[in-house]
Amino acid sequence: MSEIFVLVEHRQDKIRDITYEMLQAAEKLASQKGLSSTAVLLGHHVKNLAEELTSRASKVLVVEDAQLEHFNSILYQKVLSSIILRYQPLLTLIGHTAFGMDLAPSLSVEMGFPLVTDCIGLSFEENRLKAVRSIYGGKVNANLFVRGSKGYIATLRPGVFSPRPPSEKKGGIAMESSPLQGTMDVKKFIEYIEAPITGEDITQAEVIVSVGQGIGGPEHIPMIEEVAKSLGGVIACSRPVVDRNWLPKERQVGISGKTVKPKIYIAIGISGAFQHVTAMQGSETIIAINKDPRAPIFGVADYGIVDDFQNVIPVLKEKAKGMK
Repeated sequence: MSEIFVLVEHRQDKIRDITYEMLQAAEKLASQKGLSSTAVLLGHHVKNLAEELTSRASKVLVVEDAQLEHFNSILYQKVLSSIILRYQPLLTLIGHTAFGMDLAPSLSVEMGFPLVTDCIGLSFEENRLKAVRSIYGGKVNANLFVRGSKGYIATLRPGVFSPRPPSEKKGGIAMESSPLQGTMDVKKFIEYIEAPITGEDITQAEVIVSVGQGIGGPEHIPMIEEVAKSLGGVIACSRPVVDRNWLPKERQVGISGKTVKPKIYIAIGISGAFQHVTAMQGSETIIAINKDPRAPIFGVADYGIVDDFQNVIPVLKEKAKGMK
């Protein structure tokens, strides 16, 4: 029990951001307990990904197998459980994503380890794992102490932990043989279908002006979109706006939409439910405009304006023209 495992999440030959976030969390936990952190990479022809991870992790454990070319929770579980039994890590971190939640519960049952999901904070206190989870729509943070165990499994919420930049010091790569034998027909990968992107890709924007149901109606969107363009950005929205057909689905920021990390995120009429905040709290600067001074969005905002957006937008529009 001398290390913390981080399961690498990758897709289409690209490492997902949640992996780098978990590696940073693991590094902090490892230093707290005097442990080491290890990135566990399962796949096929993933040498390039392993090399990329060496600048973020002190050790990369790689299992190569043709059956691991695409994610399959049953195969991943067989491999990961075998590695855990051999190395006995104190904690295994998995992303709280569709990928992770397909795997973590059954892995926990097989190993007999406690599982804590959707964590926004982790620490060790009195030799027990302490987890922080957001409940009641983000209104309350709950501190949970997990029963004592020789091993723990936790899934981390994306966008909560800030990844550290790549280091010049490279970690080592260790190859492990695959325990998989024969083929498995219970669950098969058929094909990967990328959702088509129509219009602008909000995930690549440096400035985002996002609207919520607090703007009152779709008639205000053209004015706000004009401000977004004058700032060199794009317009986005929360889920209620999509549900009301005010803006298309590809504009939605949230757990069921897209995760964004722009330099500037302006939230207008958005209350700040955790489903939305989770997907935008990694933004460099967050500005919130809301009439309700108790709106949860102010809890993550760098700057807050308590006022009717119709009083603020004209001023913002003039300021944007002045900046140009």
